Amino acid sequence: MNKPLNTKRNPARSVPVLMYHHVSPAAGAVTVSPEHFADQMAMLAREGYTTLGARAFSEYLAGKRVPAKSVVLTFDDGYLDNWVHAHPVLAEHGFTALGFLVSGWVASGPVRPNAADSASAESLPNLLGHSAAKAAIEAGETDRAVMRWSEIDAMRQAGTFEFHSHTHTHTRWDRVSANASSKRASLRDDLLQARAALAQHLGDVSDHLCWPQGYFDTDYVEEAQAAGFRHLYTVEPGTNRRHGDPARILRLDVRDKPAAWLKSRLWVHSRPLLSRLYLKVK
Repeated sequence: MNKPLNTKRNPARSVPVLMYHHVSPAAGAVTVSPEHFADQMAMLAREGYTTLGARAFSEYLAGKRVPAKSVVLTFDDGYLDNWVHAHPVLAEHGFTALGFLVSGWVASGPVRPNAADSASAESLPNLLGHSAAKAAIEAGETDRAVMRWSEIDAMRQAGTFEFHSHTHTHTRWDRVSANASSKRASLRDDLLQARAALAQHLGDVSDHLCWPQGYFDTDYVEEAQAAGFRHLYTVEPGTNRRHGDPARILRLDVRDKPAAWLKSRLWVHSRPLLSRLYLKVK
């Protein structure tokens, strides 16, 4: 696992939060290949990066210092390929990531093989590309696309992933509700169902929540905070400074590119002023 945090020298000026979805050979949107992901994680290890868990990151936002080369790894939606390909690589380097689960999508069942179990690709589960995964989920076949509770538990036990809420249904209530009152009521119920499901299966539930599709407005934030969520993750690009706003955590979308690309982005976004300038002119 990560080494104890040494913050006496050169504490972080800011902490980039990296956003992943799929790590899979099934190419498509929001997908990083297993080869590029392994390359990126090897670079983080080689360069001496520390991956922060939710508690350490929340303490950083509250003002605590963390090492200069600190980063938060996040994975949205809980796709099966996170177990098959991301988990073994994180285990190899002793890294920890934050997984945001859509709790209503997760099924029960035995643990399926992952890349650490077998060198044969034929013995691994069939992994769906992003479009096919969305179609399977919409058809109610979530087990084809999403991790099971048994796999989630194995990842937690290994320390490669912590799991947090991405709501219970991943619904954009602003799009399907007749009015603001209905939107708030539906969102409130969705968030409370998510808390109940995570508490049942994980034993507890944190105050970290990732917005479906990155959407939020004042109603969303107020309902999330009323439901006990304080750390709210967006898809807005940028980096996060000490004493930053926990209700508006910025993230960087990771592309399917070699480690050199990620290394250069981390160099930029570990420097708050340079990060702002880069995003302004990009």
